[in-house]
Amino acid sequence: MATNTPDITAMMKDMMGAFPVDTSAMQASFKTTATLNEKLSGVALNAVEKSTEISSTWTKDTVAKLQEMSKAKAEPADYAKAMTDFATAYSESAAEHMAQFAEVAKKVQTDTIELMMAAGKDMTDEATAAMSKAGEDVKAATKKAAAK
Repeated sequence: MATNTPDITAMMKDMMGAFPVDTSAMQASFKTTATLNEKLSGVALNAVEKSTEISSTWTKDTVAKLQEMSKAKAEPADYAKAMTDFATAYSESAAEHMAQFAEVAKKVQTDTIELMMAAGKDMTDEATAAMSKAGEDVKAATKKAAAK
């Protein structure tokens, strides 16, 4: 008893072969993502470097002020004045250094937004090009299949 069942596997293979897959869009997307990650890493590492410089400077300034405060004084009242002077100088220094940290954070935010906007535009352009090419490929494959 012979049956005339169509070979689904062969039909699927033929159908999938008629619609070729272009991996260049995936490669372009990977390159765009890798480039974006490199730039974002650069922004982060630059911020770390600047933050470390600010922290180091702040520490050096504090130690210098502590050395001045720790010197022996002739009068007991001079110790209170030294403490007051240190507290005042430290408060001013803290405000200055916190403002520097805020500038670093602001630059990181600005740079990140610019990078993300540029990457979004690049990815949109790549996706549009890939979809246009895929549409053309499907159209050509459909014409080819219809001609058979």
